[in-house]
Amino acid sequence: MKRAIFPGTFDPFTIGHYSVVERALSFMDEVVIGIGVNENKNTYFPIEKRLEMIEDFYMEKPEIKVMAYDCLTVDFARQVEAMFIIRGIRTVKDFEYEETIADINRKLAGVETILLFTEPELSCVSSTIVRELLSYNKDISRFIPKGMIIR
Repeated sequence: MKRAIFPGTFDPFTIGHYSVVERALSFMDEVVIGIGVNENKNTYFPIEKRLEMIEDFYMEKPEIKVMAYDCLTVDFARQVEAMFIIRGIRTVKDFEYEETIADINRKLAGVETILLFTEPELSCVSSTIVRELLSYNKDISRFIPKGMIIR
């Protein structure tokens, strides 16, 4: 079974992240969305809420699992027996950074990283921007996948 993880401390329900997961499923049997638990990071939604929202959204896709983790990404990959780490890329700067991290993960842990660009029209949209808009009660519907409900 080809399993990959899609890790982060971000909110992976924004459209850019959703498209990365969908594309990963085109060549993976299973994708585990890993929500990193970082007590020092302020997030718009608490971890329990993020997990619930993402699980609700993907409930009809058994090939997608959602889990919290509080260890190194490569250790999480080993825990869930994933052979790959999927990373979403928005900019060339993101690509350069992630390529360096991918090389480290490959050398130190033997875990391969697959870098997937988001669509060009979503390249400027980050979870930080979406959370900021939410905090001002702005409409974020164009930034989230159809069917995702923000409660």
